[in-house]
Amino acid sequence: MSRTWLLRLVIAFSFAQGAVSMARPAVSYRALALGADERAVGVIAGVYALLPLFAAVPLGRRTDHGRCAPLLPAGVVLIAGGCALSGAANSLVWMAAWSGVMGLGHLCFVIGAQSIVARQSAPDDQDRNFGHFTIGASLGQLVGPVAAGAVIGGDDMAGTSALALLISAGVCAFAFTSLWRIESRPAPTSSASKDSAPRIPVHRILRTRGVPGGIFISLAVLSATDILTAYLPVIGEHRGIAPSVVGVLLSLRAGATIACRLIMTPLIDWLGRALLITSTCLLAALLCAAIALPVPVWALAAILVVLGFCLGVGQPLSMTTVVQAAPAEARSTALALRLTGNRLGQVAAPASAGLIAGVAGTAAPFVMLGVLLLVASGLGVRGGGERARLPGAVAGRVRVRRGWSRSSPRP
Repeated sequence: MSRTWLLRLVIAFSFAQGAVSMARPAVSYRALALGADERAVGVIAGVYALLPLFAAVPLGRRTDHGRCAPLLPAGVVLIAGGCALSGAANSLVWMAAWSGVMGLGHLCFVIGAQSIVARQSAPDDQDRNFGHFTIGASLGQLVGPVAAGAVIGGDDMAGTSALALLISAGVCAFAFTSLWRIESRPAPTSSASKDSAPRIPVHRILRTRGVPGGIFISLAVLSATDILTAYLPVIGEHRGIAPSVVGVLLSLRAGATIACRLIMTPLIDWLGRALLITSTCLLAALLCAAIALPVPVWALAAILVVLGFCLGVGQPLSMTTVVQAAPAEARSTALALRLTGNRLGQVAAPASAGLIAGVAGTAAPFVMLGVLLLVASGLGVRGGGERARLPGAVAGRVRVRRGWSRSSPRP
């Protein structure tokens, strides 16, 4: 297989995530134009994660015992369909339903892509490769909101938001151009050996040291990103910030996340995984709470830049933490459990945010995010894995003793 698999995976993820990042604020603006209040926006944002909440573990089980690549085109079709049908919907109920289809497509794509990275990366390359893989998400989050802000606006908010959703469906379709032969073919095995391979129970995976902490850190970081995407338009409406400016603010956050992931390896070498996760989650908690303050737009932009840099750490390092902690024959299931935690956060956090916003105001959900990230920083103290801080010679001996090295075949 071509060595460009990671680059092509990043390109495909950029288009898929760009479509989702364009569609999510467009869904919020279209819902507002159709008469939704803050609670309804929170419910629609939560439905995006509802179907994936139940589908993640079965898909992970299937991927552990089969190929990952078929999930990628299936995800692209579902994302594009959900975007297009959300743009055509004229009721909040149908918008919520198609938002759920979009979320299911995103889950399929991400489970397949993350499993490919885990299988085709040597253990000592996983931090770097997962960091590079998540650059695809950040690129999509950088371009998507700006594109949405450029299209949405004027007196016809319902019409322009529908147009943005249709454009996002077309953007997603471009992901197909990078999906050919993206997964190496596994060594042939008999069907009998596949059927007889024991499946590790989910409760055993969840009890493995490092897995629960990695799942919660990922949940907290993704909830922060998700509520920023869904609720910054609501903040903008209340503070008189134009949709185009909101799109730029969200893209500044995504750009800072890309910058963080480009220098991920030096940061890990300097601080170690545990301290890096702890410090960035703690700072992100303070910055999320600061969004609740009535600051001017330039100060909000500065907050979002630093916040984006901090949020860039949690996702790739939580992937590595979960993959390295989980049994080798259940890595895809462990990643799926991590995504289940993410989707649980995406269901509960926006719904809770909607309730909190309805009672305490639109800025209150960001205080809630600060509390989540504060707890995540405490878990980072206890986990995060110190293997990355071992000196090179010692790390090499550990790799040899555990049966893998840079020259070993990749899993």
